[in-house]
Amino acid sequence: MKSFAGCFVFLFLFPALYANSIDLKAGMIIKSSATINRNEYQLNAAPGFTTPVITIEGSNITVDFNQSILRGSNDKNTPDEFYGLSLLIKKGSKNITIKNALIHGYQVAILADSVTNLTIENCDLGYNWRQHLQSTREKEDLTDWMSFHVNEKDEWLRYGAGIYLKNCKKAVIINNIITGGQCALLMTGCDLAEVYDNNFSFNSGLGIGLYRSSNNKIYHNRLDYNVRGYSFGKYKRGQDSAGILVYEQSNDNIFAYNSATHSGDGFFLWAGQTTMNTGKGGCNDNFIYGNDFSYAPTNGIEITFSRNLVMKNIVKECDNGIWAGYSYDSDITDNTFENNRTAIAIEHGQNINIALNTFTGDTTAIKLWSRQKQPEDWVYPKLRNTESKNYWIASNHFTGTAVAFDIMGTDTVDLSGNTRTGVDVAFILGEGAENIDTTRDQDQLDMDYQKDPRLQNLKATRLPVANIPMGKEEIRMTEWGPYDFRYPLVWLKKIDSDGLYHFEILGGQGNWAIKQLHGFEISAKGDNGFPSYLVARPDKNQSLRSIQLTYTGAPFINTFGRKQDSGTVYSFSYKE
Repeated sequence: MKSFAGCFVFLFLFPALYANSIDLKAGMIIKSSATINRNEYQLNAAPGFTTPVITIEGSNITVDFNQSILRGSNDKNTPDEFYGLSLLIKKGSKNITIKNALIHGYQVAILADSVTNLTIENCDLGYNWRQHLQSTREKEDLTDWMSFHVNEKDEWLRYGAGIYLKNCKKAVIINNIITGGQCALLMTGCDLAEVYDNNFSFNSGLGIGLYRSSNNKIYHNRLDYNVRGYSFGKYKRGQDSAGILVYEQSNDNIFAYNSATHSGDGFFLWAGQTTMNTGKGGCNDNFIYGNDFSYAPTNGIEITFSRNLVMKNIVKECDNGIWAGYSYDSDITDNTFENNRTAIAIEHGQNINIALNTFTGDTTAIKLWSRQKQPEDWVYPKLRNTESKNYWIASNHFTGTAVAFDIMGTDTVDLSGNTRTGVDVAFILGEGAENIDTTRDQDQLDMDYQKDPRLQNLKATRLPVANIPMGKEEIRMTEWGPYDFRYPLVWLKKIDSDGLYHFEILGGQGNWAIKQLHGFEISAKGDNGFPSYLVARPDKNQSLRSIQLTYTGAPFINTFGRKQDSGTVYSFSYKE
């Protein structure tokens, strides 16, 4: 009897456990917790963002997508044609959790408007909309430039996103993957979010973008190779791509332990048009701690027209390690700079402390300057004092730098306790360099600092592991964005003085073979594994030349996010 009663209860509970297991249908509205029946749902959205495929509305709702795939734009072939919104969390909803969703092929995967306590976790939101880039190996195309200066009317939506959060409070974004798109996570008017343990890498625009968003914690994310507008040895513009973008009155955020390497800018902060027009506000009091911003084609860190703390970051092999034009009341402390063209470049800065940093192999370590005239169309310098003045530079160590200090148009620089080893030129003092006090520069100072209490509540204490190729020469821009090392690619590395073409054969765990040549004769080749190489002599009488290769081997994910199965033959080529 006792055994029978147990079975009786089980039989009645069993249906209830699965009562909210549902299939997805275009246009459906979910108002209670549910588990999605695992499947691939090919559901095209309507154009624009007003008619999503799925809407979630209400309070205290968890939707487990159960590794289901939502695939949109099934009538299109390329990412620049993708359209529509997959999933909308409706305005006013509260305590919503979205997990285990795989969403591809839309202009925006998930959009949340004015939602409190939203959690998005364990989702793969890659391979959504991205621009077809026009820049080539030889020449930049200006149509590829992005502009994030205005987002009052959600102008950023034109660039697409894996996640777009608008006026959300206390969001938690954890353990998601967004790759192969243009922008991963965009936040406008969002406060008190926690964004951590995500992989937003290999996108052609932004890893994370903030606009009018404050008091957020963004840490322990992989934000590498968010880049465009770069060709190694040819041009290095970045086109406003960045690992992290912080714009327009975004204050008191913590950015810690993020790996944001090989991005147009590693970290790109600008006060915003409000500040430029009024002289007030800025992106102030952000704490930028313990990140890796190396191998940026432009700036490892850009912080302009604002007041911030930059501490204990790694910045290697960038054009400018830190560009801090018009910064004020800021601290640059205990960072590691290595092999940058200019490690710290500050134009019209005021009241800035530069202390306990190490500089190794930089062409110029610290450059401070001002210009005599400000741009006529800038309101900011008409309302604010923008003189370059009041620096305290202490306990920094310079090793193997060509120039330690290059200062002009700057008043009052106090140097204390800095050490130099193997420095070619200690000081270049140009016109208008006044009150440069070096009398205590060789004194020994005993300096240290306590760990900032804002780090205590973070769930990380170090950088995430980033198993990626390192160095700006590893940035290879294809017509769809940065190469992600996951699929076979034949890449023109250089044309030598004899006119020979040197190709890299990259990617894959298998073998490659030459299928067809047109206008080329092979001069040398490596073995048929990966990586390898080809050297080819062009036929000058042929205006159209190509090399077509085939791959056989382990499965891989191609440039459009589709799986190529093992045992099949895949063609890849170079054409001109």
